[in-house]
Amino acid sequence: MISASRIARYTRSLRFPVLAAIAAGAFLVDLIVPDLIPFADEILLGLLTALLSRLKKPASEKTEI
Repeated sequence: MISASRIARYTRSLRFPVLAAIAAGAFLVDLIVPDLIPFADEILLGLLTALLSRLKKPASEKTEI
């Protein structure tokens, strides 16, 4: 099971944590709202979310708490 502290620690290590959260939220909303071209925007938003979640801060920018 993934704990809240582990998720918080992971999000602190991201370069753009707010942007990744916005992209993930937009992806979840987009899954619910029907659209004209099925799955095209879901795939793009999913890929954007995955890309943003993989971008880590450089080692020189990381702060230890």
